[in-house]
Amino acid sequence: MTLFEKHNKTLSRALDEIKNRGFWSPYFEIPSSKVYGEGTKETANESFKAQLNNRFEIKGLESDKYIGKEISPYGFNLGITYPSIKADKLVEDSKVAMKQWKNVSLDERTGICLEMLDRINKKSFEIANAVMHTTGQPYMMAFQAGGPHAQDRGLEALTYAYKQLKDIPTEARFEKPMGSNPSIVVNKKIKVQPKGISLIITCSTFPTWNSYSGLFASLVAGNSVIYKPHRNGILPIAITVKIVREVLEENGIDANLVTMILSDDRAETQGLVKNKNVRIIDFTGSTEFGDWLEDNAPQANVYTEKAGVNCLLIDNFDDLKGMSRNMSMALSLYSSQMCTAPQNIFIPKDGIVSNGEKVSFDDVAKTICGAVEKLLSVDERAIEILGAIQNADICKRVDEAEKLGEILLPSKTIKHPIFQNATIKTPVIIKVSAKDKDLYHNEHFGPVILLIETESREDTLSVWQETIELHGAITAGVYSSDEDYLEKVEEIALDEKVNLSVNLTGHVLMNHSAAFTDFHATGDNKAANCALSNDNFVSGRYSVVTIKRDA
Repeated sequence: MTLFEKHNKTLSRALDEIKNRGFWSPYFEIPSSKVYGEGTKETANESFKAQLNNRFEIKGLESDKYIGKEISPYGFNLGITYPSIKADKLVEDSKVAMKQWKNVSLDERTGICLEMLDRINKKSFEIANAVMHTTGQPYMMAFQAGGPHAQDRGLEALTYAYKQLKDIPTEARFEKPMGSNPSIVVNKKIKVQPKGISLIITCSTFPTWNSYSGLFASLVAGNSVIYKPHRNGILPIAITVKIVREVLEENGIDANLVTMILSDDRAETQGLVKNKNVRIIDFTGSTEFGDWLEDNAPQANVYTEKAGVNCLLIDNFDDLKGMSRNMSMALSLYSSQMCTAPQNIFIPKDGIVSNGEKVSFDDVAKTICGAVEKLLSVDERAIEILGAIQNADICKRVDEAEKLGEILLPSKTIKHPIFQNATIKTPVIIKVSAKDKDLYHNEHFGPVILLIETESREDTLSVWQETIELHGAITAGVYSSDEDYLEKVEEIALDEKVNLSVNLTGHVLMNHSAAFTDFHATGDNKAANCALSNDNFVSGRYSVVTIKRDA
């Protein structure tokens, strides 16, 4: 049985689901021993501990230089070092491997990639530990977002790539009737060709979730891949690269199809970005570097997800309890270190109407603050929601929040019962005026939440739209019982190309973005120039060459 046949049931279902856009996942999201095997979690924990303060070896990527300075947000040095190989060598090795890979049939390439995902899934516990102790995500989130949910994203992109490429015939016959004269007949060979080397530059918060789409879209299209992990998020990528290379080698494919670059030399990295052989770049991270990539890699198709300013609009709404409960989780989850987390909450200064009664701005603010405080009032629960703060800049931002405005809910520090040196902070909530645009037109990444007094309900719409126009957004949310108002909000969301959540009061948050149902970002505002995943995400990763001959 070929790998394509082995995984064909999964692929067939995935092809249906990218059309349905409902709920589906072949990868179980709960860390259950019944699904992943008895003792799997314990084995993964021991493997993680054994890897600390050691070299991470990857067959075929040995080097005379090993580097790495990862620090767990839970308060200790990982001490793991990884092979550092020169960019020029990686590029040449990638070119050689790609020559072989592009001549492998689409079905075979797809089968091999599906096997990679299956093997990665079986290592979800190992990846969970790696994600937790590089990003600061709480364990359950690290397992889900770093494991099965990231795998879902990879499968989704793989499926879009397969569907597109399968629709392109490999040969065609052109026959044009010419009346009484002989027909014109031309035989055509149609060859899909990879663009070139795909460089994936990962972020520090969601290294697998944000990169598997690019990895599998590029591989299915016939490209080679060089990973450039964030300096504090190497381990999840190293595990991924090791698994992928093992599958390639087992199937007679040059394992250098997928490699990884670590370098202390900034010029070397910038040179790789500009290398003529690097034709695809996937990046998630800061606006500054994303803009630099777009400006300095003209030879490549550059797919970026950068910083945005996500906003919530509060209008006249009857279920304030449900609103505040849902919002408290959206504001607290992973300490708002998510590209989908809301930061700006717009509320009219004269308040809103709820169930026929006037509710002042201050009372709406108290309701929100009270819900956050209640959610995080039990330390054992709070640490499993908040995770740990990812870097010192975020801590500084929280500590200096009083410079932004009036503190409505101060941040407090929570001690982790196991990791005593972990940095865990609850969100700080600040009141500012809609006139203070220099404050809320910036992204304050992390648990810094702004409650913004607007002049009116209409002013809320205006300042929100202006924020998206200037800075972009991945998500937006609104609470309103007024259908006419909701229609205006929806029109702005459509005009500004931002995904919108309306009146969420249950378990689904505006932060929620799942493969096969949500298109992550729209790719059409300043926060991101691509969406995970759609046809556009795939189509720039290959070319179609036609060779014609007279019959």
